[in-house]
Amino acid sequence: MKRSISFGKGFFLGLGACGVLAACGGQTGDRAAVVAPEPVVFPEGVAISTRENELASYQIPNMGEAAEAYYGPDSTHLIAQVQSPLAVTSPRGLSGFLTQTFTDAGTDIVQINSKGWDACSYYFPDGERIVWTSIKDNMNMPIGNWSDWRNYPQGAELYISDRAGQSVQRLTNNAYYEAEVSVSPDGEWIVFGRQIDGNMDLWVMRSDGTEERQITFTEDDQEGAPFFFGDSRTIMYRAWKASEYDQSPTPMTVYTIHRDGRNQQQHTFTNDMNWAPYPAPNGQNYVFVRAETPRNWEVYLGYLDGKTPPKRLTFDEGFDGFPALSPDGRKMVWTSSRSASGGGFMSGLRLHVMDVSSLNLGPEFANFSGEE
Repeated sequence: MKRSISFGKGFFLGLGACGVLAACGGQTGDRAAVVAPEPVVFPEGVAISTRENELASYQIPNMGEAAEAYYGPDSTHLIAQVQSPLAVTSPRGLSGFLTQTFTDAGTDIVQINSKGWDACSYYFPDGERIVWTSIKDNMNMPIGNWSDWRNYPQGAELYISDRAGQSVQRLTNNAYYEAEVSVSPDGEWIVFGRQIDGNMDLWVMRSDGTEERQITFTEDDQEGAPFFFGDSRTIMYRAWKASEYDQSPTPMTVYTIHRDGRNQQQHTFTNDMNWAPYPAPNGQNYVFVRAETPRNWEVYLGYLDGKTPPKRLTFDEGFDGFPALSPDGRKMVWTSSRSASGGGFMSGLRLHVMDVSSLNLGPEFANFSGEE
């Protein structure tokens, strides 16, 4: 089975004018000249969160409970849903989450939305626009449960705004659940998950909301968490089977597919929970989550060569999930319960940043091979 990906000439579009040449000292094609990136300099005064066997990491300061953060094009600013008293409360009376942008030093915090309950969000490659999910315009519908696909909030819609939360444009307008959204590196495409009659599939649209098209068509598989590789064509995602959802942990599989719905390829072949995959800028790796036990989830580095076994990156009992890499490949942000003082498995979650510069995940290490 083919497990590698080839990328066209447009791969480096959106990665900056220097591309590979800057990293190779101007010697085109001379991979021996690639210099490893400098280690990440941590913000002054941050709380170090490194565990034994891990690369160096810290907790982002000045942030409350938060989850599912993604880097903007500057590899410094992030977007995430953060617990807020402005949000509606859950059926259990807990405050919901709303979209914020901020730096990984815990500065420049901006409240994007102040109504309802938000979910997945992402930066456009210009760094000035963002896309996010909210139920803010469908508050008359049941709030549902963002963590249970059998009770997802119907009426969760997609929105675009600027980084100040202004100039809001609504992209979808229906009674479906739409979330798990991201943007292609060239800024031309949006990929997202949509649930219709209890079944999740992947959809794409132009960044202005036109040319909406479904790209997966499965009854048992529930696809989600889609993200583009650097070619703005290849999409990585995970899927679980509705028929296996009651297993603990739920078995999940990592796939890639082209945005036209062709060339689906499977990349994990175990019965593990292979969850929340995120592509590396080098096009050869991805980070994802695997459950060691039902209550100990860890972040791994995966390899697209189909040969190299995954490398474990986190070593802390509890929840480590939602990993994402910075566009320069030097940092990994993820959500962890390691800073929580008691509570449930997924309570007290905070955002952490790991220095992964030594793993050579940046675009300067791109070396793509494979078949269309």
